[in-house]
Amino acid sequence: MNKVIAILSGALTIVLFAFVIIVMMPTMQAKNNKPDPNIKPYNASETRGRAMYVSLGCLHCHTQQVRDSIWSTDEARGWGRPSVSTDYQYDTPHQLGTMRTGPDLMNIGVRQPSDTWHLMHLYQPRSVVPESIMPAYPFLFKEVEKAEKGDAVITMPPKFSIGKTIVANQQAIDLTNYMKSLKRNHPIPK
Repeated sequence: MNKVIAILSGALTIVLFAFVIIVMMPTMQAKNNKPDPNIKPYNASETRGRAMYVSLGCLHCHTQQVRDSIWSTDEARGWGRPSVSTDYQYDTPHQLGTMRTGPDLMNIGVRQPSDTWHLMHLYQPRSVVPESIMPAYPFLFKEVEKAEKGDAVITMPPKFSIGKTIVANQQAIDLTNYMKSLKRNHPIPK
């Protein structure tokens, strides 16, 4: 009986120690973080775009977490400075990603600031990145004979032209606005 109590006490001690180290200490450290004034809350369009990002499952192929140069080549690839916890202060839930089949998107708004590039990439990824394995999202667009005033029209390269006018719907515009809002290129706050 004494052995059982000793084993259970030892196991409980190990679990409690691990809980304090893995859960409690990081939580206490995160509570001491001051908000980063360089990061602004998402506007309505960016919030809808973020919801579209989640619903399309983009986090299954893309990360939003630039790793330190000690561990990876992310900075050398031009993906930006390493991510810090305050980069995610308006992201609930966080979209860190599950694997990196495509490039990291934490700073895609810095690397690709053009609406046209993002819309073309959503409609047909291989039109802007020939080796892309990303699926196309043509359902985010309308193919019409003639665009109306105010429509977000994209002009595809001849190889990808379908002979109709391609107009982005609001979901494509919102997703583009969200992608362009991903700019974490300011210095890390001290």
